[in-house]
Amino acid sequence: MVVAGVGYRPVMSALDAPAHVLAAAGGTLLAATTRAVAAVRPVAKPLHPRGEVVRGRLFRAGAVPTTGVAWLDEPGQDDVLVRRSRAIGLPGSVPDIHGLAVRVPRPDGGHGDLLLASTGWGRLTRFVLTASRSPQGRPMTTLLPYRTPRGPVLIGARATGEESFELAVASPEGEWTRFAELRLSALPAGDPEISFDAVAHQIPGLEQYDAVERLREPAYRTARASRSE
Repeated sequence: MVVAGVGYRPVMSALDAPAHVLAAAGGTLLAATTRAVAAVRPVAKPLHPRGEVVRGRLFRAGAVPTTGVAWLDEPGQDDVLVRRSRAIGLPGSVPDIHGLAVRVPRPDGGHGDLLLASTGWGRLTRFVLTASRSPQGRPMTTLLPYRTPRGPVLIGARATGEESFELAVASPEGEWTRFAELRLSALPAGDPEISFDAVAHQIPGLEQYDAVERLREPAYRTARASRSE
């Protein structure tokens, strides 16, 4: 089930290709959806209102070809917090957009947040929000690209089991390269209302493009304002 189109090739250039045009609508769509849902459901989380937070471990094998980002390129393991949620909060029997938020520890003692939503996996469908009945029903991507030393990349995840996902990285129009496996604990961990913010909390080397931040920030600002009311 396709929900909305959001496309992105590098936003630092003119949005003139089909993927660029779809991408330009991405942040506007996210912000408008957040405002609309917040208006009818004025709660701390207008989107992804209810979720499950569990602990997990990332087993990073490293991306080939490399991206210039140590976290993507270098083997290692990370103990992470993961929140699985439904974007609209519809009943479980109704298809919804699924979210996967991953909180990764940083070397400086802080953390970086990685947010993914259910999409397709193809060159254009990786920018298209889709709905399914379960988190395993559709792949997920970051929807909008990160800036790296070697160009823009998206990060994606696909379920490999009930409690496991493969993580992959790709240029906006390139092939996906698997770089890690995420395994989840079956036990709840942390506050289910914990807030993840990919603009405020970034993984070193994965920078938000100014244009992407402008697209994303209205949605985050709306959500933050809703939480403070």
